Amino acid sequence: MAEISIADREARARTIVQTLRQAGYTALFAGGCVRDLLLKREPKDFDIATSARSDDVIRLFPRTIETGKAFGVVQVVLDGQPTEVATFRRDIGSSDGRRPDAVAFSTPAEDAQRRDFTINGLFLEPETGTVLDYVGGRHDLERKIIRTIGDPRQRFAEDYLRLLRAIRFAATLEFAIEPAAFAAVRELAPQITKVSAERIQQELTRLLTEVPHAGQSLRLLRDSGLLAVVLPEVAALQGQEQPPQFHPEGDVFEHTAIMLDTMQQPDPVLAWAVLLHDIGKPPTAQLTREPDGSERIRFNYHDEEGARMAEQIMRRLKMSADMIEAVTHCVRNHMRFKEVRQMRRATLRRLVGAPTFPTELELHRLDCLASHGNIENLAFLQQFHEELKNEPVLPKPWVTGDDLIARGMKPGPELGRWHKRAYEAQLENRCATREELLAWLDNEISNAKMQS
Repeated sequence: MAEISIADREARARTIVQTLRQAGYTALFAGGCVRDLLLKREPKDFDIATSARSDDVIRLFPRTIETGKAFGVVQVVLDGQPTEVATFRRDIGSSDGRRPDAVAFSTPAEDAQRRDFTINGLFLEPETGTVLDYVGGRHDLERKIIRTIGDPRQRFAEDYLRLLRAIRFAATLEFAIEPAAFAAVRELAPQITKVSAERIQQELTRLLTEVPHAGQSLRLLRDSGLLAVVLPEVAALQGQEQPPQFHPEGDVFEHTAIMLDTMQQPDPVLAWAVLLHDIGKPPTAQLTREPDGSERIRFNYHDEEGARMAEQIMRRLKMSADMIEAVTHCVRNHMRFKEVRQMRRATLRRLVGAPTFPTELELHRLDCLASHGNIENLAFLQQFHEELKNEPVLPKPWVTGDDLIARGMKPGPELGRWHKRAYEAQLENRCATREELLAWLDNEISNAKMQS
């Protein structure tokens, strides 16, 4: 399916606004799209706020989705794509710290007052380009400030996910959080546990993948106190020293933050693999005495421990099984790249042929750049991959189970072991053809029988 362009999204939103206005209703672009347009950024979506009630919107448009009719929110579907249309409203109460207990339909000025941050409380008349600002949002955009609308504690208490949203907007836009708002984030950080794991995970993923420097997201999460609540295992990286000869950049936390800063347009698997790749270091850290009498910090098997911890974290955050498998694989295997020059050819081909290899390779590159800076193994792997460009990295096995059964083997572990040996011999280029490989196999089986 072709990707929907921003221009197409805006054109649909303008059509909806025009239809509502022709029917006698006020209709405006609202929230994040106005913020992004004023910052000359591409809006992700175009939301519309209107004086029309949900029933009016449903009557005007042939296809709608009633996503939140009780709160005055419907989706208008044009050209197969939905656009959110919400009635101007005033929220009443929020006993669950997530959504209003009730709403009262109101005016643009009152609607602006219910929104989270001043920069998200703006409206735009698309036909004239007039900006309606009831909350000082344009001033804060110019000053690069994240400020809540009204009392910070009250605004965050209406939906505690806003604690993480404040961090994301600051990191994404490279703005500063206004001091009173940041103090409220620190005070209310423990309340983030009232938000569902799924919503927290989605916001964390955006913090890692939608910002120019994700390391800044991590530092803001730490400074706000939110990191210790949502990801205590990552917070524990702070102050964990490393051998300076390998990690001149500092402790494990700073190493991870630098890697996150260096990422460029990461997918979620890479971003989470970077964040979690060294979480096994604090629990495995030990001070050892070297042969020359010096002391050194070692983290034996931190990759295995890290993979176990990463799986626990991602299950806690309700991530998908595929995501958990991919990230834990990267964490578990991130240390093997330092041994690639000593690997057998078959092992290298399996490494390069793995579905996660591009992600693992980028993880290794970031790991090196954020520490000693030596990327010789990266170049070695790229050259090896180049050598295989005209053939399948993991070709179809020449020897099949039927070949082994024809040689008197029964289905079971022994057959599996011989099949693996034959395939490794093929990957090692010990034989040029299937016939040569079968002859080699017959000889190996004969020798094994003689020795048994």
